[in-house]
Amino acid sequence: MIQVSNLTKKYGQNTAVDDISFEVQQGEIVGYLGPNGAGKSTTLKMLVGLLQPTSGEISVAGYNAETELLDLKRHIGYVPEEAQLYEHLTLVEHLQLIGRLYHLEEGLIVEKIKDLARLFDMAAQANQRISGFSQGMRQKCIIMSALMHNPDVLFLDEPFTNLDVGTVTFMKTLLQRLADLGKTILYCTHILEVAETLCPRIMIINAGKLIADAPVDELRQQTNQTALNEIFAQLTETTGIDEKTEEAIRIVMEDTPNA
Repeated sequence: MIQVSNLTKKYGQNTAVDDISFEVQQGEIVGYLGPNGAGKSTTLKMLVGLLQPTSGEISVAGYNAETELLDLKRHIGYVPEEAQLYEHLTLVEHLQLIGRLYHLEEGLIVEKIKDLARLFDMAAQANQRISGFSQGMRQKCIIMSALMHNPDVLFLDEPFTNLDVGTVTFMKTLLQRLADLGKTILYCTHILEVAETLCPRIMIINAGKLIADAPVDELRQQTNQTALNEIFAQLTETTGIDEKTEEAIRIVMEDTPNA
């Protein structure tokens, strides 16, 4: 469902994504991990057509990102790390707009909005303007927008940001069931604990290069580590944490002169 070949993105002399290749099959949930600035969000933006690659090829749901981008977009749902919402609209109006952009029937749009608002505990806010929403409510709105048109492929960039525990639990189960039903999910996150429980397969990008792509159990064998955070630290060479912690304590605890 997702095929990436020799994908590269450069900004001047800086290479954000460096010649990466991978495939994600139908029904897979794959975690896409990496340190800040490693190239995760840049990769997702290229896959959904928001950024033009410097070189390489992308195919999603059988559509080429360069020659069939509009068709590709019809088959994907995208939860970006930072989304812009139409704040002057209500939740209902926003989801109506999304449904109409995907040419859903009006009756189906009405039913989906009602049901999604109920399931995400947003029924009471359905006719309120998004400008008055909390960060968590905005995130729910973004997720509902990505699900409205029954996409074949979901690209999720930190989708659980600002969500309450109950919604996170619901979302984990929902994503697993969607994968069981044949949806393909690429899940980009910094929260390793969630990735470990949700994603049977993990890809790790570091400094723009794909340095790991394997099932979690295989990564455990390769690194002789058990927890995903330990695997991640070893593969990305995130060392010296104890030393950095002690130095941070020293800096924080230094006495400051009275003003």
